[in-house]
Amino acid sequence: MPSADFLVENARVLTMDSAQPRAAAIAVGGGRVLAVGAREDLAGLAGSGTRRIDAAGATVLPGFVESHIHLFTGAAQLSSLSLAGLEGFEPIASAIRARAVREPGTRMLIVEQAGYGMFGGEPITRQLLDRILPDRPLALFASDHHTMWGNTAALEMAGLIDGLAVSPGNEVVLGPDGRAAGELREFEAFAPIIALTPTGGREALGLLGREPAAGLTAAERATDRAIIERGLAYCASLGITAFHNMDGNVYQLELLGEIDRAGGLIARGRVPFRFLPGMALSELDRAVEMRARWQGGRLSSDFVKIFMDGVVESYTAHMFEDYSNAPGLRGSSYFEAAEFDAIATAIDALGFQITVHAIGDAAVSRTLDGYAAARRANGARDSRHRIEHIEVLAPADLPRFAELGVIASMQPTHAPGGAYPMEPIRTMLGRERMALCYAWQSIRASGARLAFSSDWPIAPMDPLYGIRTAMTCPAAFPGLPDQRQTLTDAIAGFTRDGAYAAFREDEQGVLKAGALADLVILDGDIEAMAAEAVDTLKVAATMCDGRITYERGVG
Repeated sequence: MPSADFLVENARVLTMDSAQPRAAAIAVGGGRVLAVGAREDLAGLAGSGTRRIDAAGATVLPGFVESHIHLFTGAAQLSSLSLAGLEGFEPIASAIRARAVREPGTRMLIVEQAGYGMFGGEPITRQLLDRILPDRPLALFASDHHTMWGNTAALEMAGLIDGLAVSPGNEVVLGPDGRAAGELREFEAFAPIIALTPTGGREALGLLGREPAAGLTAAERATDRAIIERGLAYCASLGITAFHNMDGNVYQLELLGEIDRAGGLIARGRVPFRFLPGMALSELDRAVEMRARWQGGRLSSDFVKIFMDGVVESYTAHMFEDYSNAPGLRGSSYFEAAEFDAIATAIDALGFQITVHAIGDAAVSRTLDGYAAARRANGARDSRHRIEHIEVLAPADLPRFAELGVIASMQPTHAPGGAYPMEPIRTMLGRERMALCYAWQSIRASGARLAFSSDWPIAPMDPLYGIRTAMTCPAAFPGLPDQRQTLTDAIAGFTRDGAYAAFREDEQGVLKAGALADLVILDGDIEAMAAEAVDTLKVAATMCDGRITYERGVG
């Protein structure tokens, strides 16, 4: 056996490999794991060129697999003002005005992580935002990125003040005077505002599978590439070695490909083809072309992403029953049942994995129906189709995930009581329905596979925060099922199970001989931490493909 490039010793290695769950050392060479085991057993793999790393008793894990992020969008917002944790008019206004002073030349000031109830229940209107910044375009992006609010100047600059014709599910909300009230629901409604940002909104085009307009300059392309590189560096700083992007277009793939060829793709990436309402099935030819062009181990385009509904907070998630605080409102799905059955069947026949954003119980059920229709038409295969979010689940649909082999791709930090407050979700959904909301453990106990993620920039990307939330998030009402996860299951959701969702469980998300040399070294022992303190740990080093991609002090 050749000498190791790296030998990590004095470690508490949690391998996620059932055949050898624990080890004290790990040897890496040629981009692969050479061996895991006792320190004395691996000492012979150290050669003159081996870097020996003393983990000082800290935990070593497989590199984190981020199964649901929006890399370009999140990276573009890394320097934006965040309102997370702020409530009340004066604290919010002070923060925004201070940022406006620091950025006098910004054409459209967009602020992130706005909460639906952050003004104490007062509706967020353009008039309210005018009180904060009356003479300068201002837009607040909701934390879920499905709603935006603009002041009068922003709406006028974007040409939205008198409304906009958009497809169903999207809306420029109008006030009693027939003019825009300030609330913009879903991407088509607020796209004209995003287009006025310094990037021209190119980072958001992948949400609709669109490409930048012709004539993009070399400088603009370089700007976008630098943004993505900054996002990759941020991933590495959090121990992430692989990501599944949930928006995509050829432009993003080309930029990632350029970064890869230059040696800068420090996390393995998957990018989807976006299938949208109103698309003809013939558009799937583009998905086939993208898959053929990008099918490497570091960068691939091998799945199709679809939105079935919206989100709970804006009443656009599709429910079987009315929202508890809004009689007559149930939301709706973007595809009719027969229509989605045909779409899922066509995509499945091409051998693609399908992943669908479905939050309401009716949307989740419709998605499962489509996957079942595809199986009936095409025959059973190891398709590993996914549903993203699954925030509300009908009891009758609980066993169908395991029956159909569907992966539940869920975000612990989305649950009320995690990164978000209990309200307004608890009031909107009610006690009975919340018995099977954010139902991680119920789904796991049913025999289904779960994959955990953050949906960054919707929620913080730090996997350790996600692990902590999965272990500690309380039930919304006393007596409801306990959905908290064990430490092992929470870690698996961000490692081995994420790799399974990408068909790479044999070499990714696990530390064993022959596996990819993707790993993370923490600065302490995660098993010795109280569940509530897990996210106080930091990443000491990240390794992807046998290369150190982030380091903040290891021996």
